[in-house]
Amino acid sequence: MEEIRNSDYQYRVEVCFMPGQYPLYAQDMGIVVVIDVLRATSAMVAAFENGIDRIIPVSTIEEASQYIGREGYIAAAERNGEVVKGFAYGNSPLAYVGQDLKGKTIVMTTTNGTKAINLAKDARMLVIGSFLNLTALSEWLVQQNDNILLLCSGWKDKFNLEDSVFAGAVMERLLESGKFGVEEDSSIAAKFMYMSARDNFMSMLKAAPRRRRIQQLSLLPDVKYCLTPDQSTVIPVLQDGELVRLDTLVKA
Repeated sequence: MEEIRNSDYQYRVEVCFMPGQYPLYAQDMGIVVVIDVLRATSAMVAAFENGIDRIIPVSTIEEASQYIGREGYIAAAERNGEVVKGFAYGNSPLAYVGQDLKGKTIVMTTTNGTKAINLAKDARMLVIGSFLNLTALSEWLVQQNDNILLLCSGWKDKFNLEDSVFAGAVMERLLESGKFGVEEDSSIAAKFMYMSARDNFMSMLKAAPRRRRIQQLSLLPDVKYCLTPDQSTVIPVLQDGELVRLDTLVKA
């Protein structure tokens, strides 16, 4: 336990399991990583990997619907795991794989992920995390000289396994650097959850009650894709209310 807590650290990394607890963790946190493994943040990384220019996260279906049919825009809306009626896209990452999305902008609203993004939009820096960009994100975070909060989107403001396990995966890598330490028990819990699931990420969902809904909605291909690490090196970052690729900011 002392090894995990690491008393000789420069910066903190903490895990917030649910958006409703964000105000309790936000103080003194410079970088917020928003996590919605199934499926919003995975879809965002996949879209950037396939050439999308920007993603505008919005809170309501009404906001997203204003972009239906507009040239250069893709309107995406998901509620309760399903594509909202009238939209061609929801939060499936596979919907963006293999498409030519260069120069286009996605306007997206989801049940959990975009809510968490808008909740933390005033953070000094907000980036997007998923298993798809796990290593690239972790390596970049280790290089930052700031406190980091891993914000799990959860499910309707409740705890979920996959976001928490992913947070634990990032947590382990940051703690291994020796640069970061923790002060919250939730952060330690996330690491232990990751350690118990890391040999088979799919196994954690087999134990989850939501597996039935995943099967009913035929989401298993999405789930397998979302739980496969390191398919991308893209790190989306929020700038002026829009997500863009971090490397485009660095070049600028």
